[in-house]
This record gives sequence, structure tokens and C-alpha cells, in this order.
Amino acid sequence: MSNALRIATYNIEWFNALFDDRGRLLEDGELSARYQTSRRDQLGAIAIVLTALNADGIMVIEGPDEGSKRSTVRALEAFARHFGLRTRKALHGFASETEQEIAFLYDPDRITAAHAPLGDPAPSAGAPGAPRFDTSLRADLDLDGVAEQVRFSKPPLELAISAGGRHLRLIGVHAKSKAPHGQMTEAQFTRISIENRRKQLAECQWLRRRIDAHLDARDSLIVLGDFNDGPGLDEYEKLFGHSGVEIAMGLDSAPEHQLFDPHACMALARRTGITPTTARFWLAPRKRYFEALLDFIMVSPDLAARRPDWRIWHPFNDPGVMAVPELRDAILTASDHFPVTLDLALD
Repeated sequence: MSNALRIATYNIEWFNALFDDRGRLLEDGELSARYQTSRRDQLGAIAIVLTALNADGIMVIEGPDEGSKRSTVRALEAFARHFGLRTRKALHGFASETEQEIAFLYDPDRITAAHAPLGDPAPSAGAPGAPRFDTSLRADLDLDGVAEQVRFSKPPLELAISAGGRHLRLIGVHAKSKAPHGQMTEAQFTRISIENRRKQLAECQWLRRRIDAHLDARDSLIVLGDFNDGPGLDEYEKLFGHSGVEIAMGLDSAPEHQLFDPHACMALARRTGITPTTARFWLAPRKRYFEALLDFIMVSPDLAARRPDWRIWHPFNDPGVMAVPELRDAILTASDHFPVTLDLALD
């Protein structure tokens, strides 16, 4: 086995809908939550993609639900066992307020991993700074001099992992979506878009304070997941000055406090008009697909110095994927996001 580590992030659309309350796979012909896709086909497609990734650890975004009846870990480990995946152990942190959990699926022969949250729990009214991610932050979102409570609907998953003699910190992220949903007037759409953008930026500022703490401690850090945001993604970025991705990366900080992701840097440069994409959505009013860069793997300066290799497993833009029709079709069937991997030398 090579002394290199492959870490992936993968937003698997409505993974939860493929399991019953006991964590058993619903491998049948009924429709999944994916448009015109059966549960059997989506499960099979996900397994093909995860097998092809051959990652040592996968940050699963939109993982199966955690609750009084359902278990994220039980469902993911049942899935891995059913399809014979080497990433057969799962870790979950603080439960989400939605049916979309952040979880880590990993190969225990290659990685040891533990949930390792930082920050003090905030009181019920919240606390400033960087409290523990399952509690509340107090922050002035609309700059009116009055602090408001901010909660993560999907608290980031903080891990301490060891692989090949190296110790790493990982933070899995699924930031607030900025897109309003449902029927509304143009004025309502604008108001809700701005409110959602404020919440998304507050989450990224909270996350950034945790990142600063790790970098101050000289931790080797990987921050990965779906930020529901990216440089130049919408017109509200001009109103607020930065995207959430830029805040998390710390681009206003000294170089030793900046995280690095080459795809984010390409989007920021935009000199050639070329921007990588990690997600593909159907816009019914336009009757066509649109793509966006939403999923990132950011690394601390010490890891960036090791010259890791990033890859977006895009079904049309990656020649290695295009050359395998079964894999290309599976990526399109499994989710509306594409996996992103990082290959990191350990010695």
C-alpha cells in the first residue's frame, strides 16, 4: 500500500431516503428522491462511485439521518458491508436539525479516527467568539448593533485522525444554503436571499475562528465539504464583499494563516473565464442544466507544501471518468454533486 492518503468529500443527494429506520437498504424499484431514479439504481450508482474513488476516508455530506429511530453510523456501515467497501467504518458527530448529516466513512486498516470537537459549549443565549459547533454563536448579522443567535443547522464534524504516522485534523462542512425555496414575490426573494447569505457568512466566520485556533497550534488541517458558496457565485457577494469560501480560506490573513484549494484559487483569478465545477443542477424555468463550484478541500500551509493532488471527478470534464462510461453514468445517477479527492503524501 502506498504511503499516501486519499481523502474525499462527496455530497450524496438524499442519501437518507435510501434506508429504512433500522438502517437497512431500500434496494428496490421504488423511486428515490433523485428525479426519475429508482432507489436500487441510486444505491448501485453510489457504490460504483465510492469503489472507483478508492479513498481512505470520505467526508459524506447529506448522509443518512440521525435521530431517535435512525442511526447515521448504522446505515452507512450497512451500506459499506452490503457493497463490500473497504471504507467500512463510520463516524458521526453532532446531529443535524435536518435529515442531512455530516459523517466520515473510512478504512480502519489505513486510518484511526475520533470525533474531537473544540470550543466551549455556549449558554442557551449563545456566546461570542467560537463556541462548540452544536451550541449557539452571538453575532451582529445585520450591523444594527444588536447581536443575534446563530446556530448551525448542520454542525461541522471535527475529527482527529492518524494515518501513516501523521496526525491530522479534519473539519467536515455543510454550510447554509443561500437559495430561497417556494413561491414568493421578487421582494421576498431578495429579502430571504440576503438573510440566508448573512447566515451563511456567519457560519463561515465561526468556522474561520476555529481554523485560526488550529493554525495557531500548528495543526495539519483539512477543511472539506459543501460550502453552498464560492467566489463570484451570486450578485449578493458584491453587497457583502467576500464569499464564505474566501472567509474560510482566510485570504485577508497572513500567508501562514491561509488555507489553500486550487479550484477556489482558479475561480478567484477568473482571468481566463475558466472555473471548475463540482455540482450540476436542473433549472426548470430555463430548461437546462447549470453548474457551480460548491465543494472544496482546503489544506493548511504545511500540507500545501507537500504538493498534494486535487481531483474533481466530473463526468464530462475529467478524461479518466469519461473513459469509463459505467463510472460516468454512475456519477450522474448517484447525486447532483461530483466527488472531490485529495491525494496527500505522508512522508
